[in-house]
Amino acid sequence: MDYKKSKAPVTTVTRNTMDLEDKVGNIYKAVVITSKRANQISMEIKEELNNKLEEFASYSDNLEEVFENREQIEISRFYERMPKASLIALDEFESDMIYVREAE
Repeated sequence: MDYKKSKAPVTTVTRNTMDLEDKVGNIYKAVVITSKRANQISMEIKEELNNKLEEFASYSDNLEEVFENREQIEISRFYERMPKASLIALDEFESDMIYVREAE
């Protein structure tokens, strides 16, 4: 999924716990599902960011020079402005975009 185009809110939103509980029957199960999905999203975003920033890495050990690369700063700012992984996961959970498979 393209998290850059996510419609998840950037700020914290108060949620009705009864709505979350109704989807899976237990509020704790809903929290576990969304937290596991948030971890998956976070890892994907981190990997994508590291791949983009790796292009700008300098492997010299020169402490006297500090480079300010505008593109690198803009990429970092973009990822900082994105919604947090937990908010994206909650948005997916509320929109029924998460598939839950139980081991039973």
